[in-house]
Amino acid sequence: MEHLQKIGRELALGTNTVTSTFSQSKEFLDLIKSIGEARSKSEEDRIVLRETDILKKLIHSPDIPKRKMKEYILRLVYIEMLGHDSSFGYIHAVKMTHDESVILKRTGYLAVTLFLNEDHDLIILIVNTIQKDLRSDNYLVVCAALNACCKLINEETIPAVLGQVVELLGHNKEAVRKKAVMALHKFWIRSPGSVSHLVVNFRKKLCDNDPGVMGATLCPLYDLITLDVNPYKDLVVSFVNILKQVAERRLPKSYDYHQTPAPFIQIKLLKILALLGSGDKKSSEQMYTVIGDIMRKSDTTSNIGNAILYECICCISSIQPSPKLLETAAEAIAKFLKSDSHNLKYMGIDALGRLIRISPDVAEQHQLAVIDCLEDPDDTLKRKTFELLYKMTKSSNVEVIVERMIDYMISINDSHYKTETASRCVELAEQFAPSNHWFIQTMNKVFQHAGDLVNPKVAHNLMRLIAEGFGEDDDTADSQLRSSAVESYLKIVDEPKLPSAFLQVICWVLGEYGTADGKYSASYISGKLCDVAEAHSSDDVVKAYAVTALMKVYSFEKAAGRKFSLLPECQSLLEELFASHSSDLQQRAYEFQAILGLDANAIENIMPLDASCEDIEIDKSLSFLDSYVHKALEEGAEPYIPENERSGTLTISSFGNQNPYESAAHSLRFEAYEVPKPVVPTRIPQTVSYPTELVPIQQPSYHPEVQSTPSLRPVSDAGSAELRLRLDGVQKKWGKPTYSSAASSSASNFDSQTVNGATQADTVVSKPREPSYDSRRQPHVEVSEEKQKLAASLFGGSTSRSEKKQSVTTQKARPATPNTTTTATTTTTTVVQAPPPDLLDLGEPTGATSSYSSAVDPFKELEGLLDVGHDGNAAATSTGSDLMSLYSDASTNGQTQNATSTNGSVTPTRTASLTKGPSRKDALDKDALVRQMGVNPTSQNPNLFSDLLG
Repeated sequence: MEHLQKIGRELALGTNTVTSTFSQSKEFLDLIKSIGEARSKSEEDRIVLRETDILKKLIHSPDIPKRKMKEYILRLVYIEMLGHDSSFGYIHAVKMTHDESVILKRTGYLAVTLFLNEDHDLIILIVNTIQKDLRSDNYLVVCAALNACCKLINEETIPAVLGQVVELLGHNKEAVRKKAVMALHKFWIRSPGSVSHLVVNFRKKLCDNDPGVMGATLCPLYDLITLDVNPYKDLVVSFVNILKQVAERRLPKSYDYHQTPAPFIQIKLLKILALLGSGDKKSSEQMYTVIGDIMRKSDTTSNIGNAILYECICCISSIQPSPKLLETAAEAIAKFLKSDSHNLKYMGIDALGRLIRISPDVAEQHQLAVIDCLEDPDDTLKRKTFELLYKMTKSSNVEVIVERMIDYMISINDSHYKTETASRCVELAEQFAPSNHWFIQTMNKVFQHAGDLVNPKVAHNLMRLIAEGFGEDDDTADSQLRSSAVESYLKIVDEPKLPSAFLQVICWVLGEYGTADGKYSASYISGKLCDVAEAHSSDDVVKAYAVTALMKVYSFEKAAGRKFSLLPECQSLLEELFASHSSDLQQRAYEFQAILGLDANAIENIMPLDASCEDIEIDKSLSFLDSYVHKALEEGAEPYIPENERSGTLTISSFGNQNPYESAAHSLRFEAYEVPKPVVPTRIPQTVSYPTELVPIQQPSYHPEVQSTPSLRPVSDAGSAELRLRLDGVQKKWGKPTYSSAASSSASNFDSQTVNGATQADTVVSKPREPSYDSRRQPHVEVSEEKQKLAASLFGGSTSRSEKKQSVTTQKARPATPNTTTTATTTTTTVVQAPPPDLLDLGEPTGATSSYSSAVDPFKELEGLLDVGHDGNAAATSTGSDLMSLYSDASTNGQTQNATSTNGSVTPTRTASLTKGPSRKDALDKDALVRQMGVNPTSQNPNLFSDLLG
């Protein structure tokens, strides 16, 4: 809208720039001006409605000039983009795609792609036009048709254009090849089965000599790798080499964005490497060097540079861990958290949450920064910080984190975030609760402030916990737990607007244990329950829980032999429920009345005290009725026929639908006739006695990570001996063990360097750790005592700078032990082993300290990218698929690599020796030349991968 208003103001000032830009009629410009100056949505609607009426008359006029029709279509596009209906002109846009003029054809395709979707009825009218335009000699027309393929071709029409799109992958224009890759990608998204045999083309186009085509190929490859990583493991070396060359500014400067070389290609490559390196140590080791180089070269002063740095951290947290990369990532996170920008702080908190899964100790270095973000007024940053604390929760800090989360839940009004926060509080309390008392109090707070947003299963878990107690033989502790629950519920039962699930818990607890310790009388407890039923008369579930609780209270009193009298409020409640429309409430009321008429011994057997955790034996076979059945059969009763064996019998449902005053022969049947089943001869069922067994009622737990437990029954069997709150041996919710010996040994390969075919391990020198976030603060800034206590509660350590420094010194000075995977001594250790293959050998003159040195041709890993003949070798006769022809003008290190083949094509040949050892001077001169020229190579369409072959 701001852009439209700007155009309207320029038109009002009489400027000529808009007229020269649009080259449209005065009516079109007046439309834009009036909409831009509209003061309300209703005024805009009136303008568009008037314009729509005008266009309906103009567009159906005979003999309209093409120039005018083009303008009318553009005005329809403008109206459609504003959200108004212009379907009356769709057919004219489809007709314009048939025009011979390139401008009109492209305008028609533009309008059609905006107007229609892939399931529209008019799509069938433009399929033939698209087929014809894909064969056009004008590449602009071909590009317009490919754009239409991406938007309009559906699963049924893919075979009509698929062959032509595949042929265009070899077009001489890079724009056509790029759009052909995009179209093939869209086809795969809509119908993977129809193009599954063509995905190999994405591998081939990855080596296209145009960076735009290569960048477009990364998108389908990313989607394919996301589904299945294993078929693309051989491309790790290719992606690493491409990423290295992009980072070294081998692409033209037209791909730079804010002086950053092709940042979007870098980000997509990092995402792909994160997938390929996940859980794969060998593949991860090939990525360490290039990721480290990108992090060192990233420009932290620009947003795009920080975006690349963040993506590197995400990649590091996904692949097998490397100590050096983890340290570099921690330093980058520290810079994010120290920034004044909320966006960078948000990114730092998110990156820290990813990194602590691998290295939980990283969070302790930034504890004060995390607390600052937790107290920040920016709500989005605060939510992200709570997500981080949720991942950091353990048994030692669960009380502080849950308390903070409950306070935040109380302060927000958004129901979505309140539900999410309440769920997390319940999950953390169930998993890391230090005591049952704390768990009950926490659940009370969550129920009070989250209302009915809490999952109903949480209420059943809470009732089960109160019923089971501590799960030990300490009856005193269980009694204290129940007494504290009764007291807490009596204090809050009279509060208004309590959620229904919480009221169910309150009624159940008061009915089971309200009079258990003798502190409260039956009259007092029953009066509270009657108040609950009266206050929530519209909630049948709460009333049902209240009536059952009243029945328990009076049953326990009568079973104990104590005298009691039914309160008038209770009597009036029963009389009301006798005439209730709810059959469940009626049944509970009549059961209540019937139980009160029994003697004490019968009530004690029916309603035993504190029997909610006892097992209930259920005889599913009803064997106790066997004698009755035999006696009835002997007296001539008809035997029972199972439902699945019945044939021709009148079911209850059909009997209910039958009119008793009409004969069945004359009644009309509107349902389909059933297929007659074979009549099974009647037989007397044999007596089968099944062993009695306990049938628990299973329900899934509240959270998938919590063990599935049986749900509570609403009356007396609220607990089960199979579930109790875990209080000992609480494990961490997140994270993995810190680096094992295998991870440390794999990281040593990252430190080693290959020199003339021999491998030497770097010297491990004791190096002081980088000061943490709080130690780098200015000396005059003092941390408040409250913040220090909060940090100590959250992270389990002190925030004092002197203590942190002392701990770091102690850690570094600690002598090595046999179980330690890495040493912190200054002794030089030399390990002689077989030279590993260098994965980034690009044939450049490097010294002994080169990170990419190798004696093996890395392009052997890319044989799968080529068309393979019957003999298993790459087909050398096809120049279109010959990968070597892409680098015909490559010249490196002053050596001639061009060789003329027999068919006249120029292919590079490796002439560099396998041994490395050129002087450093040549390398420095080359680097100086590259910096001076700004980009290497300098041709208009450089060979992107000229160094891949050495």
